[in-house]
Amino acid sequence: MAEHTSSSITIEAAPAEVMAVIADFARYPDWTGEVKQAEVLETDGQGRAGQVRLVMDAGAIKDDQVLGYTWTGEHEVSWTLVKSQMLRQLDGSYLLKPAGAGATEVTYQLTVDVKIPMLGMIKRKAEKVIIDRALAGLKKRVESGEADLEAPEK
Repeated sequence: MAEHTSSSITIEAAPAEVMAVIADFARYPDWTGEVKQAEVLETDGQGRAGQVRLVMDAGAIKDDQVLGYTWTGEHEVSWTLVKSQMLRQLDGSYLLKPAGAGATEVTYQLTVDVKIPMLGMIKRKAEKVIIDRALAGLKKRVESGEADLEAPEK
């Protein structure tokens, strides 16, 4: 079984504000370094993304992938790989927990398996870089107030 990598960060905003940014896939190219294009292919009964196509450029790894999303309540979203050119596995999740007065602890967990051979140590380092960049980008986006923080229509 593949090992996963996880990290957490505290964001000075309510969980609903953080989740609104996470759920706004069209704006991912604005705050994530690696996502160059995002397109929601399917939505669930509540209007949340069910499948999303992402065009990624992470330097050495460029990929066109489709991820399937599962929303658990208002504070958790997870995803799994549906289709990819470069990856065998891409499973991840964001878990949001209230962290005091108007703050949210966000934990990002990620498991990646590439089709090309890669040492486990290098793969885990890459996972850590992806997670840390994503959390830093999310924190900056939410705390900057630039995001459209209205909840998606249901």
